[in-house]
Amino acid sequence: MAGPAGEPVVPSQAGPRAPGRPAEPVQRHPRPVLTELRLSAFGPHRSAVFPLGPLTLFAGPSGSGKSQALAAYEALAGLGSGATLEETFPDPRSRIPDRAVPDAQRRRGFRLGCTVDGPVGPVRLDLAVQAEPTLRIVGERLSQDGQILLATALRDPGRRSVQAAWLTGGAIGVTRAPLPDDRLGTALLPLRVAGSTPGQRQVLAAAEQVVVALRAVFPCDPHPDRMRAAVPPGEGRLLSDCANLADVLRRTRSECGTRHALLAEAARTGCAGPVVGLDVRAPAGGGPVEAVLDRGPGRPATELARLGAGELRFLALALVLLTGPGVLAVDPAAELLSARQALTVLADGFDRGLDRRQRAELLRLALLSCGRGHIRLVAAVGEETAAAARDLPGVAVVDLSA
Repeated sequence: MAGPAGEPVVPSQAGPRAPGRPAEPVQRHPRPVLTELRLSAFGPHRSAVFPLGPLTLFAGPSGSGKSQALAAYEALAGLGSGATLEETFPDPRSRIPDRAVPDAQRRRGFRLGCTVDGPVGPVRLDLAVQAEPTLRIVGERLSQDGQILLATALRDPGRRSVQAAWLTGGAIGVTRAPLPDDRLGTALLPLRVAGSTPGQRQVLAAAEQVVVALRAVFPCDPHPDRMRAAVPPGEGRLLSDCANLADVLRRTRSECGTRHALLAEAARTGCAGPVVGLDVRAPAGGGPVEAVLDRGPGRPATELARLGAGELRFLALALVLLTGPGVLAVDPAAELLSARQALTVLADGFDRGLDRRQRAELLRLALLSCGRGHIRLVAAVGEETAAAARDLPGVAVVDLSA
C-alpha cells in the first residue's frame, strides 16, 4: 500500500481500462451497504472474497472460519465508528493468519478490507494491520474505480503515526500529512479535508459513504442467562447481549403497537404452549420491569425467566429483525436521515440452541425485514439452517466447508 521509500502513492486519475473492454454499468445502492468482505490474510482465511447480500449466511464445520469472518466485519465497523485498534482487537494475535512466519524485525500482522456500495458507487477500503511486536495500522487504502483516494504508509517505526496522502486536485494535486497509526484514517478524513476542490469532494463523498455503512452495524449475541431477571426501566434500546429485553418490550408495547403485535405473532410460533401476547409487569411505584407471555383468559402468564434458553434467544432475535436503529443500541451517522441508511445485524451462532420451527420462523422474519431494504443480516449458522436456506430465494449462503 505504499510506493518507493514508503511513500503513499495517490495517482491523479484512474488507471486505463483493459483494451477492447467496454465500460461496465455501475450498480448503485440507494443506501450505503457493504457488498463485499475481503480477508487477504486473517485467521484461517487467505485471499478470501465474500460477496454480501441483504441476507448472507456463513456455513461450514467448526474451525472453518465463520466466526472469524464476522469478527472481521465487526472490527471494520468498530474502526469506522472511531474505535482504536486496541479497543477493536483486544487479542490481535488471534487474527494473525495460521502458520504466519515473522519477518526479520519479528513483525506479523493481518490484512482485511471491504467494498461499500452506495450513492457514489462502489468504494474499496483495504487495511494492513501489524499485530506484533506493536499493534498499529501500517497501511490503508481508500479507492474507487481504480483511483486511489487515500493511502497511508508506515515510514518511521519509532513514531506512532503513518504518512498519509489524499487526493486534492487543482494546483496541489495531493495533500500529505501524518495520521495516527491506531485509528482508521478514512474515518478521520471529514475532519481533515475542507471539500473546497472537486478532488477533495470526491474523497469526502467516498469516505463518508464508507463510514456511514460501517457505523450502521449491530452485533447481536443474545445471552439467555442475562435475560431472565427483571431490569430497571431505561431508554428501551436493546443491548447486544439482549439483557434488557424486558425494558425494550415495555417500550415497543407503548410506542410501536404494530411491531409489538408482529413479535407476539412470532412468539406464538417460537414459544411452547398457547401465546396470546407479550406483556410487561412493573411495580406501581416504579422499579424493575418483568416481561411475560400472556397465555390467554383463565391461564396464568409465564414470566420470561421461566422460558427455555432457545425460546429466549428466539424472542430476542425476532425483536432485532422486527425493529431498527431507533430500538437497537447503535450509533448511526447522525448527519444522514435514517431512511437513507441500512442497518446490518451481525449474528454469530444465529441458530444456536433453536429447534427447526424456531429456525424456520427466524428465516421467514429475516427475509421479510431484509426484503424491505432497511435491515441486512450477516450470520453464521449450522448446517441444518444452511440446508433449509439454500432453497430460499433472497438468501446467499457462503459455504466454508471446502
